[in-house]
Amino acid sequence: MSASLQRPSSIPSVGMTGRIDGLVLPGSELELAPLTSNAPVAVRIVATYPHGDAFRYDLEYWGFEPGHHDLRACLQRVDGSATDDLPAIDVEVASLLAPGQVLPHTLESGRVPRFGGYVEILFGLGILWFAVLGWLLYSLRARRAASAVEKRPASFADMLQPLVERASRGELSPSERALLELGLAKWWQARLGWTGLAPVEARQRLRAHEQAGPLLTRLEDWLHRPPGATRVDAAELARILSPYRQMPAAEFDALARSGANA
Repeated sequence: MSASLQRPSSIPSVGMTGRIDGLVLPGSELELAPLTSNAPVAVRIVATYPHGDAFRYDLEYWGFEPGHHDLRACLQRVDGSATDDLPAIDVEVASLLAPGQVLPHTLESGRVPRFGGYVEILFGLGILWFAVLGWLLYSLRARRAASAVEKRPASFADMLQPLVERASRGELSPSERALLELGLAKWWQARLGWTGLAPVEARQRLRAHEQAGPLLTRLEDWLHRPPGATRVDAAELARILSPYRQMPAAEFDALARSGANA
């Protein structure tokens, strides 16, 4: 038995919407059944109205394949009861192909082809752009760091280091030796306020002083050894000159004056 329905004025083609208004179906209320992936047609219930002991429906449908289809397969009862008493709901879906034409073969999954040269060129240019940008940023940072080092004012330690290195090798001239051995001791006495002390007491205090002692004691050792008998490494040089790192280079002028008066 076929359901009584209002036929559409035209047969919808594949993918187009067809409509049925006022379709009376017996039994309890119907709803849409879950749509399967290979279903040839899909249905939407537009409206539902009570109709005595039955219900009246307005439906829309879309065909995925041409031919005749029964919409009963797309419906189920809300209360879960059987739909065996439903009449056939036959609709027709027209083909989009002209008579004699066949459907194309279904595409088979396979390897995705490589992108063409244009995309590869754009990708390569993007990598090149980021590489150039990184190089420019690195160069700018290195240049700023070098400029900061160049602009750092010389310290007292920078002025002393060449003389101290030559003292460790026994290469000082008499005037340079007096500048370091005697002038540096007088400079520290003036800085610490020990100018009134006797020379022996001042020398003892300077040897024990946390900042003055390291360089003065090493100078005494180097200057009274044969030339070339000792060598100072970079770590020891940095340690004995560390008290002078935070002092301005102008202190070297004060040292020179102390050495001249020694």
